[in-house]
Amino acid sequence: MLLVNPKATTTNPRTRDVLIRALGAAVDLTVEETGYRGHAAALASTARARGYDAVAVLGGDGTVNEAVNGLLTAVDGGVTDASERPALIVIPGGSANVFARALGLPNDPVEATGAVLEALHEGRSRSVGLGRALWEDQSRYFTFCSGLGYDAEVVRAVEGLRGAGRKATPARYVNTALRHYLITDKRRPSMTVSGPGFTPAEGVFMAIVSNTSPWTYVGSHPVSPTPWASFETGLDLLGLRRMGLPAMTALIRQILTQSDGLPSGRNLVQLHDEPEFTISAERPVAFQLDGDYLGECESITFRATPDALQVLV
Repeated sequence: MLLVNPKATTTNPRTRDVLIRALGAAVDLTVEETGYRGHAAALASTARARGYDAVAVLGGDGTVNEAVNGLLTAVDGGVTDASERPALIVIPGGSANVFARALGLPNDPVEATGAVLEALHEGRSRSVGLGRALWEDQSRYFTFCSGLGYDAEVVRAVEGLRGAGRKATPARYVNTALRHYLITDKRRPSMTVSGPGFTPAEGVFMAIVSNTSPWTYVGSHPVSPTPWASFETGLDLLGLRRMGLPAMTALIRQILTQSDGLPSGRNLVQLHDEPEFTISAERPVAFQLDGDYLGECESITFRATPDALQVLV
């Protein structure tokens, strides 16, 4: 089953038709268009229930995230067994396509389709671990990142612009992040990071949770605040204890110029390859997951889920 987001940022009807014909020539293909938020999850769940071998997604990271959750989460809220899940195929169609690029796929949807067809022909796949966020009575998987505080506030602001009809381009994210930082109150709620095996870290004002690296892209340039994160390890975290201009400038410089070295600074909190930890705030803070704003929360537990999916790549 191929799930197509007709509103994907970087594709058009002609490109989508070409890709559909190419995939349809190689496999027995069913095509479904997403029509509303959460539709990709419902369609992927249907594909799983009907015994499809694979679910392909032509869209951005948000559509991919929905499909992943549809593949993993049963109707009753439980988690399906790995043997019951179709394989996942990702064809980038969004503005950032972080998950697809982290898998090593080309950012161009036509080139990525060619790579996927090769993987289909050769039966080539890889096992990918995911992250899982649990809060209140809810649970959701993420493919590459989650964030609380300023990071999620920027996602919320961009979603507001998208609702007004503007595209979520990399330049818009950068401009929104800068404008939001300059005009908003820096006195955000303080958060505490706690978990088994380490001393709780208090006084955190922004937290980035990573399932892989990079965290995002600015155009073709990767941004890597947690460069050691990978699909084969547990979860990584970068937290900031100060949001002032000197601290933010130093961090941005490091994550833009260092591809494999950890950022350094006395105001940073860092975790690597953790199976589980919890972030609690003194009052509700903004929360995003794979670039999807999910509201404000006071406490979220993050868990690594090893070997959660088979991805054809």
